[in-house]
Amino acid sequence: MSNTLENITGTIVLAGAGKMGGAMLTGWLARGLDPKNIAVIEPFPSQEISALATKGVRLNPSASDLGTVATLVVALKPQMFRQAGAMLKSFTGLSTLVVSIMAGTTIASLSEICGGTVVRAMPNTPAAIGRGITVAVAAKNVSTEQRAVADALLRATGSVEWVDDESLMDAVTAVSGSGPAYIFLLAEELARAGVAAGLPQELATKLARETVAGSGELLHRSDAPSATLRQNVTSPGGTTAAALEVLMGPDGMQSLLIRAVAAATKRSKELAK
Repeated sequence: MSNTLENITGTIVLAGAGKMGGAMLTGWLARGLDPKNIAVIEPFPSQEISALATKGVRLNPSASDLGTVATLVVALKPQMFRQAGAMLKSFTGLSTLVVSIMAGTTIASLSEICGGTVVRAMPNTPAAIGRGITVAVAAKNVSTEQRAVADALLRATGSVEWVDDESLMDAVTAVSGSGPAYIFLLAEELARAGVAAGLPQELATKLARETVAGSGELLHRSDAPSATLRQNVTSPGGTTAAALEVLMGPDGMQSLLIRAVAAATKRSKELAK
């Protein structure tokens, strides 16, 4: 299913160039997608997005100016999707690949509003630095070639996993889509706990941030399971073991995260209705 961005032909329309859409666009250009093949629909473009027009990216063209659109990437806020429906449909023909990165927006509603052949994807915010993970699911009428194009476009911001069952996307949203917020909260609370233990605020914040960031990088570079990495830091009867006894206790991290992910999954299902 591999495809490279240099080999992708036809016009790609990006609808919405906020943080996530902008990160995708930057990734595409950095990986060799021809700017002349890209059109961006964004009523309030940032200076960075506007500057790309000088490189050949077309900013806010009309559908009639573009002709046949090969791929439409929808990176709007989900609440704006329905009101933007007529605009989106104007860019979509029967054979247009529609790739959506909107949370809680089903393949059925994308097909109804945009038409085309739909891939639904859920990226996360580390995509902004090329370290995201995206999970994607394709409608049954998406061809092998279109799936490869979607894969290459999504891979520009990090790694991509494909699933066959769309109902998994609510749990995906809860784990990886919302997951960065849980990690940032961990850094926040670790700093707060450091202050409670007597550290100055600035030092506690720096120690917490660097510890979370460094541990994430160690996890990224290591093939070992996270449990093994945890055990490597934990001497029997030592300071880490004393802390883990609390964190791994009956009302500890496992119980909290199961409840948190269940709550986010439930909310994702509600928003999709």
